[in-house]
Amino acid sequence: MTIAHKINGLQRYVPVWSVYVMSVIPGALFLWAGITGSSGPEPINVLERSLGEFALQMLILGLAVTPLRIWAGISLHKYRRAIGLVAFGYVFLHLLVWLVLDVGILSQIWADIVKRPYITVGMVAFLLMVPLAITSNNWSIRRLRRTWKLVHKMTYGVALLGGLHFVMLSKGFQLEPLMYLGTVFGLLILRLPPLQYRQVQRN
Repeated sequence: MTIAHKINGLQRYVPVWSVYVMSVIPGALFLWAGITGSSGPEPINVLERSLGEFALQMLILGLAVTPLRIWAGISLHKYRRAIGLVAFGYVFLHLLVWLVLDVGILSQIWADIVKRPYITVGMVAFLLMVPLAITSNNWSIRRLRRTWKLVHKMTYGVALLGGLHFVMLSKGFQLEPLMYLGTVFGLLILRLPPLQYRQVQRN
């Protein structure tokens, strides 16, 4: 039995709701580190960055679902909606920390959005995620039909903007943000129809 078959077989023991339960753990750890001071001299900045980075990781995981199925035979499709909603939740918390704890002044918030490109990019990504989160339910799938798939293709843009936001806010040359953005590009390339078709034919 291959690793892919073992992973797919284990899914019967891992319900979808467990994704939501486990997703609480990183946020709780980030918050605890900030409260106890173990995150360093700038706990708010660390909390803000940690929430955003985990959201980007979840976006990448959601983006990887289809390539994993086609290229590795690992099917995580039943968890994709939960992964996307968790990503949105962490982006919302990331934004909330920035709004309330970091800036806190309404006029300054708008000024930052307009004047700082990396914040503009991040806000656009968040706004694109809102309709994705709202329509992540069976009722919307039935109601929107084919349009639903078109709407949810915005996930690609959201992931790209999220990776770009991380690169832009990083000071100086940092490899980690570039690796995130490179991973997003790589996953999008693997989703190109000609490559997917060729791989399906091989299988």
